[in-house]
Amino acid sequence: MALISTTIALVITQFLVPPISCYNHGVVDYNLKLNIITEQLGNLATTAQQILTINSENFENNYDFIVIGSGSSGAVIANRLSEIPSWRILLLETGKPGNSLTKIPIAAPVFQLTPYNWNYTMEHQDGFCLAMKDQICAWPRGKALGGTTVINYMIYTRGNPKDYNKWAAKGNDGWSYEEVLPYFLKSEKCNLGRDICHSPYHNTSGHLSVEFPFKSRITDAFLQAGQQLGEKIVDYNTPDFMGFAQIQANIKFGKRHSAADAFIYPIVNSRRNLKVVTSARVTKILIEPKTKRAYGVMFRKGGKNFIVRASREVILSAGTFNSPQLLMLSGIGPKEHLESLKIPLIKNLPVGQVLYDHIAYLGLAFTINQTVEPREALFYPSELFNWVLNGTGVYTSLAGVEALAYINTGSIPDPKYPDIELIFIGTGSLQSDFGLVVANEIRLRRDIYNAVFKPIENTPSWSIIPMLLHPESRGYLKLRSNNPYDAPLLYGNFFTDPGGKDLRTFIAAIRYIQKLSRTEAFQRFNSQIHDVPIPGCEKHVFDSDDYWVCAVRSLSSTLHHQVGTCKMGTAGDPEAVVDPRLRVHGVGGLRVVDSSVIPVTISAHTNAPSIMMGEKASDIIKEDWNVL
Repeated sequence: MALISTTIALVITQFLVPPISCYNHGVVDYNLKLNIITEQLGNLATTAQQILTINSENFENNYDFIVIGSGSSGAVIANRLSEIPSWRILLLETGKPGNSLTKIPIAAPVFQLTPYNWNYTMEHQDGFCLAMKDQICAWPRGKALGGTTVINYMIYTRGNPKDYNKWAAKGNDGWSYEEVLPYFLKSEKCNLGRDICHSPYHNTSGHLSVEFPFKSRITDAFLQAGQQLGEKIVDYNTPDFMGFAQIQANIKFGKRHSAADAFIYPIVNSRRNLKVVTSARVTKILIEPKTKRAYGVMFRKGGKNFIVRASREVILSAGTFNSPQLLMLSGIGPKEHLESLKIPLIKNLPVGQVLYDHIAYLGLAFTINQTVEPREALFYPSELFNWVLNGTGVYTSLAGVEALAYINTGSIPDPKYPDIELIFIGTGSLQSDFGLVVANEIRLRRDIYNAVFKPIENTPSWSIIPMLLHPESRGYLKLRSNNPYDAPLLYGNFFTDPGGKDLRTFIAAIRYIQKLSRTEAFQRFNSQIHDVPIPGCEKHVFDSDDYWVCAVRSLSSTLHHQVGTCKMGTAGDPEAVVDPRLRVHGVGGLRVVDSSVIPVTISAHTNAPSIMMGEKASDIIKEDWNVL
């Protein structure tokens, strides 16, 4: 217990709260702080790491199934397939296990500044990311056992039933809401209270814990403000979706509950038929050119190359960026692109040609006249003890995210289908950590931070991040080279829709947020919009539509929900890479199971849907091999 307390105190005092000198002088060596973060976090190991180090030695050359990637889908598949004692499963993960500090929910932003992140960036796009360093946005993805669930904000949202019904309507049999709901329920261990957990839309016996995180008292104002505008308080993980709600999170007893925590660590030593190998970088899927059947993979570990074979299937769950990258490196992708890189073609498929993403505007801040939760609470011994002993208190905060709302601003005709998600930050905005972490996480230029956010570092505030759920614009990705160690080229193409609908929806969302601020609920705090303009947008009158267009183009960023790069679809779909049973079109023994196959934009953060896909894919695989 003393070790845990010391570790927690270290991360809070060293990384999450500036030294006392910051309060007095507002001066801090940012680069030094970030270097310390990376060094310290890289050196902290947990019992889980030791277990997996033992388990990853002396692996064999032949398995029934090889699973590439241990994120939201891959961890589930490794667990469920290893339920069959006669099947031998190999799970390969490029990253390492999380450590003691990754368990702290409030520390979520820190880990995107460490080797647990692939550190991908979007390619430069004119008229976007204007406030970021080099006008380039960060696109974080997790590089750890558990994938992005080790570095994300732990928000648990499933999406609207209409999302899945659209999915099925495109010919993807088996993926309607009625058909996927049982798989959401299968994974869930609901700890949200009797009233919620005993509904038909929740389950208390799954592996993945869902709890309420910390909530400051201004979150009640957010919920009341929604009601004052005519909205309902809802459980957004039911069909009664539209409205306001406290956030539901993948935490267990107040600690992060990653996909690895839920599906890998509990079984890693008890199931002899499951082998987990970490720090293993897969460089190629091995496919027989004549039969076009996958038979194994090549990976590198400890400076050595290895080849392992799969007698049944290779299952690719490396994520929206790395799954298409590996397919193309292995000869599956657009013919002309692969030929230009001298990669022998196995199958001509539109890999990487579809990429949808949820983007969000990060610049809204509203000042208030009273402190709702003092930042010094992180130093209170009582808060530390509450978290360690009871799993409660400020340490369970999702880095300030406390509630959300699903609204329709009018861009979609169906009033029961949302176009915007409002993400409520109850204890501040980009200045809440004095610019130490989040500003660096999103690559915000220091001069812009100093001009806009630094002046309110010591002023109580709240913010809402509007997130566009169903963009008209779409991007794509390509290989940078035929070298598997080169990051892929990622093109967002945001706000390139010809009619400008995406930008108009953002402006409507900002106007809605301003209405919330003017409600009686928020005016009890004398809520006022922070009206310092973003540098580069001063030529526009503050709060005009033209100003907000400039601001949104300057300070919007991804919320890590990319989908579609290995799109699911029927054989007649010219954009499809996998079929509805997740098999790569025209290639035997190879499936893709992760958010890259999602064929439509969805009203959800992608973690819960990806876990659902892992559950459903496991049953599909068992059914195809006659063991279900």
